[in-house]
Amino acid sequence: MFNKFFSFLKTIFYIANFVLISLYVFPGSILGWFLYNDANLQPQISPDFIVSSNHVYAFSVLTILGYISYESIKLNLVFIYLFFISIFLELLHLIIPNRGFEYSDLFGNIVGVLIIYIYFQFYKFFFRKSDK
Repeated sequence: MFNKFFSFLKTIFYIANFVLISLYVFPGSILGWFLYNDANLQPQISPDFIVSSNHVYAFSVLTILGYISYESIKLNLVFIYLFFISIFLELLHLIIPNRGFEYSDLFGNIVGVLIIYIYFQFYKFFFRKSDK
């Protein structure tokens, strides 16, 4: 039963990766296009504070899915993948039409990954030691 659940989570993780990459490489905003019928408008979940909150949320969710999906495998590989894809996708905005590279978005991506990584490191250190 757990194998099916983790297999399902891996599928969700792959789909989330595909959706996120699609949103990043689209020249404009797919969500703005669907919600406002204007690809130049980007929906905002909550106000930004130094970093882009939308990016923190997106990469936090993706990191949680990745860590839960690959808990039995080396989590550091998942972290490295997510960390570098967060940088790579934002750098793509330098060449994609109607998109713009922003440091607040880049830092939002990185913060989203790091928050979850640090949380799981604390969890492993404090709670997994007592399981042994």
